[in-house]
Amino acid sequence: MKKKLKVITFLAAALLVAAVFIYQRAEHFAGQRLAISQETIFTLPAGTGRSGLETLLNEQKVLAPSPWFAWLLRIEPSLANVKAGTFRFTPGMTVREMLALLVSGKEAQFSIRLIEGLRLRDWLQVAQAAPYLKHQLAGKDEAAIGAALGMKPGEPVEGRLYPDTYLYTAGMSDLSLFKRAYTRMQKTVDEIWAQRAPNLPYKTPNDLLTMASIIEKETAVSEERDEVASVFINRLRIGMRLQTDPTVIYGMGDAYKGNITRKDLETPTPYNTYVISGLPPTPIAMPSLASMQAAAHPAKTPYLYFVANGTGGHTFSTNLENHNKAVQRYREILKTSTGR
Repeated sequence: MKKKLKVITFLAAALLVAAVFIYQRAEHFAGQRLAISQETIFTLPAGTGRSGLETLLNEQKVLAPSPWFAWLLRIEPSLANVKAGTFRFTPGMTVREMLALLVSGKEAQFSIRLIEGLRLRDWLQVAQAAPYLKHQLAGKDEAAIGAALGMKPGEPVEGRLYPDTYLYTAGMSDLSLFKRAYTRMQKTVDEIWAQRAPNLPYKTPNDLLTMASIIEKETAVSEERDEVASVFINRLRIGMRLQTDPTVIYGMGDAYKGNITRKDLETPTPYNTYVISGLPPTPIAMPSLASMQAAAHPAKTPYLYFVANGTGGHTFSTNLENHNKAVQRYREILKTSTGR
């Protein structure tokens, strides 16, 4: 009986020692750093079990194979309650921190910058190239995109999406992002339209957006946006054609190859403001908040003309004679800079 008791005691002690050893090794393993030297995006599919998780981590060289991974999850089962998703692992992260991130379900966020002054087709290309984004709008025309956004038939998408940097998680759709941009632009336009200066020659918020898009394409200098706006407002008020090149370029579509010829200026399109009177039918780009504010609150000036001054800004004139002189000065600056 005593001998049997000694055996039981010995086995219990051995088991205790083994348990302590396993616990210590598993805890030591939990504190080890991941086997990555750069940021790593890791996707855990839904329904992945413990062994499947370990296999994925080994295959993607996040972790080297180790017997202590399985033991760690047995000792601390809360670390095994991982959630499916796409996560961002960073160098220096420990095994415990990695598992805690998977348990939290805090997926990696990615950013996409939808830049003011670009067209809808440009934004679609940016979205198409964005990683981990689900593409629901690829190949759709503007009418189909408008319908997907919940817009009225015939309502243009161009100019109706708010430029900004948007965050998304893996699997989110480009349609979802564009809906956020559309909702935000609607709210912004409503606010600006309600607070616009009195007696502006706009009939609808679309007119204001169209003007803002032209301002956006004509200048990148914040300080002169309201002056550019004043030129176009003054022209509208006296029935003078806007004669702005960006509208011509937009109307040319794919035919534009980088230069505008005299023939292009004389060829009628709904957007050629050298031929048509008033504003074109839709915006020609996605305008920034600054350009919308300038369109809603133009400066009060006598200007009817402006031309680039060679330093990034523009020279404004009240009459054609002074404008032609400013154009000649700009041409001389171009000749000096190009040596031609």
